[in-house]
Amino acid sequence: MEQEIVLALKQVYDPEIPVNVYDLGLIYDVDARPDGVVAVRMTLTAPNCPMADQLVEDVRTNVGKVKGVKEVKLELTFDPPWERSMISEEALLELGFL
Repeated sequence: MEQEIVLALKQVYDPEIPVNVYDLGLIYDVDARPDGVVAVRMTLTAPNCPMADQLVEDVRTNVGKVKGVKEVKLELTFDPPWERSMISEEALLELGFL
């Protein structure tokens, strides 16, 4: 189920950066339990992100659509703070940083 969850997360894009939240490095941890409860620990590019509510809801909605997921528990954290080094190599190429 975790692979499907990652694919679902890759469908959620930060509206200010044309990269999905997974490759952007905003997803810190995904824990899918056998009972269908999925815990997602994530951050934002900045604590004052104007799209925070929408991103969190999009993550919750997309993960919740994965077959077998019964509940999504989402934790928003800023520890450690997001930084550019968290972006995947694929996303860096897409953004023209490599």
